[in-house]
Amino acid sequence: MTYDRLVCANCAAPVSEGRCPVCRANRERLQQENFLSNLNPMALIALLTILIAAVALLAHQTA
Repeated sequence: MTYDRLVCANCAAPVSEGRCPVCRANRERLQQENFLSNLNPMALIALLTILIAAVALLAHQTA
């Protein structure tokens, strides 16, 4: 989950802005959870496409 769309229950501001200590703590926690959490969906699709192309190329070369 990314924090760019989350709203803080403490200050009612977007968590990505980090206006209060609760926002900042949750933002740091989410950033440390997963390195892929900072990627947007289009970047993940691009990485998946590259991976599939690499596997297909490897399969074609070994056949």
